[in-house]
Amino acid sequence: MPSILEVNLSSDNTLKRITYIIFALISYMIYLFAMTVFILRLLDATQFLKVIAIEFQIELVWSIYLDIALIAMFGIPHSVMARAGFKKYFSRIIPLPIERSFYVLISSITLIALSCLWQPINFEIWNIKTNFWMYVIHFIFLIGILLAVVSTFLIDHFELFGLKQAWNYLIKTEPHAAEFVTPSLYKLVRHPMMLGIILVLWSTPVMNIGHLILSSGLTLYIIIGTFFEERDLVHIFGEKYLQYKRAVPILLPFIKLKQNIKSEKEI
Repeated sequence: MPSILEVNLSSDNTLKRITYIIFALISYMIYLFAMTVFILRLLDATQFLKVIAIEFQIELVWSIYLDIALIAMFGIPHSVMARAGFKKYFSRIIPLPIERSFYVLISSITLIALSCLWQPINFEIWNIKTNFWMYVIHFIFLIGILLAVVSTFLIDHFELFGLKQAWNYLIKTEPHAAEFVTPSLYKLVRHPMMLGIILVLWSTPVMNIGHLILSSGLTLYIIIGTFFEERDLVHIFGEKYLQYKRAVPILLPFIKLKQNIKSEKEI
């Protein structure tokens, strides 16, 4: 795959470089909006969502089908577009400096659609009303958000969301090659950001069928997506990542699942 500076900067004018950074910023702002709407959906904050949310007058079974379809609409492209094979093909269509920003944009739009079109199914599974346990659950929810956000900054938040790539192209700077590092939280679990998201998904004092479908579906997506991500990381970093897998648990701190890690050649 060509580097950002191999996109022949001599033939690209300043306007194009500025356009790319503006596109990256817009994609990032849409991402922030998408996350805000999604958190409101998880909190069942209908008073804030009623302006943009759409509830269809449909039977229960169709509500379940629609909710599952919305999870698939978000999860499938979000996972497929992150794979190396797709990126190689995709780079022929979308300029490399904004390839990541385009991915962020598509993921954000599908997340907004999921949050706005989600059909609540209010059959309660549990309803915790004790103040102490409500505070505990809300605290875990906040810990999950903090964990997910901090994890992105530990590995390079701005590169993860495409801003750095567009900025490097704007100022004509060659980006550094990817390095394998395991800062702080990444010494406890291999995917602290995903752990944070799982905590957010399940930390609710009122669990109903709709929330259960959302939490279960996205948790399943995280597990599947993490499997494919780790396979890509082994291909990129080889034995270093295999050793990391042997030493650090995947999602739950201090709990290592027994696994038969194949050698690089076998993978």
